[in-house]
Amino acid sequence: MFAQLAPSPSPSPANLRHFVQGRSFRKCTYAVSASLPTANSSRPPPIQIVGGKDSNLDVTRKDDSSGFKLEANEDEIDWMNLESDIRLWTRALRPVQWYPGHIMKTEKELREQLKLMDVVIEVRDARIPLSTTHPKMDAWLGNRKRILVLNREDMISNDDRNDWARYFARQGIKVIFTNGKLGMGAMKLGRLAKSLAGDVNGKRREKGLLPRSVRAGIIGYPNVGKSSLINRLLKRKICAAAPRPGVTREMKWVKLGKDLDLLDSPGMLPMRIDDQAAAIKLAICDDIGEKAYDFTDVAGILVQMLARIPEVGAKALYNRYKIQLEGSCGKKFVKTLGLNLFGGDSHQAAFRILTDFRKGKFGYYSLERPPL
Repeated sequence: MFAQLAPSPSPSPANLRHFVQGRSFRKCTYAVSASLPTANSSRPPPIQIVGGKDSNLDVTRKDDSSGFKLEANEDEIDWMNLESDIRLWTRALRPVQWYPGHIMKTEKELREQLKLMDVVIEVRDARIPLSTTHPKMDAWLGNRKRILVLNREDMISNDDRNDWARYFARQGIKVIFTNGKLGMGAMKLGRLAKSLAGDVNGKRREKGLLPRSVRAGIIGYPNVGKSSLINRLLKRKICAAAPRPGVTREMKWVKLGKDLDLLDSPGMLPMRIDDQAAAIKLAICDDIGEKAYDFTDVAGILVQMLARIPEVGAKALYNRYKIQLEGSCGKKFVKTLGLNLFGGDSHQAAFRILTDFRKGKFGYYSLERPPL
């Protein structure tokens, strides 16, 4: 059962790796039911952690021609509150875990190959950049030169893109936004990889050695678009790519002209995902195997998240499915959709909601915000 949207306890900062406080939700016209929690319009101090309802939410009930009845006029909702509530909602669910055998096998091989790389290209999902980085990534890479790629830039808004660009720039991390399907950003990525590792052959010449190609490894979580990016860089399909996790099962070196060698690698996940809020977002964005999660549970949480995002809100859900979100319970919404459209099949209803989100039927938005 999903927890209702009620006040949640303030968690410890140590447990909130993905808490985001930088930019609050943008001002919106439509929002959600009166029971949804919000934050005050004024931002809390950086050290303050909050969650749950805000009594200052101005809620009105309004009937319109579409039959939508609940409308909340709100200026801002704090993303910290949403992250806190996602953690609350996931407590009663079956943990999302996925660690197929090929990942265990190739993780050791990848760590060995990393020693040979001049530059590492880490690919993340632009919709959830914090949730799609391996907790051991920094330890693996050490001081190696690194390029961060946020793929699927077409699936987030311009505001999201600008916020993440500023965030990583402040950290001194070189970030490139790409669209692996259309190839946007791929050529820029190739040029940057060569330029960052340009001193490799200079050092070799000083030692009297012949020049060699720059070696760049492309690594990241499953289904974030690593193989698609390589295919775009090569301008032909060399690496198997498909819109599902687990397609690439072994490492493969490919050449990009005379100057650059690229390593395509299977998606790497931790053996155990401790952060279940991040795991749910992996499932929502199709960045983890389908066997890892219950579709109805994940779709229910997605409904509750969308209802909290003003650019989407409960009205968008109603307009698409002609079902009102009652009691702020996403799982009930999924079951009702199953009864209305799929003969009581909640799994099919959940699949429809997740597919609609993944295809941008609710618009294109990041599900995370940069931390301060």
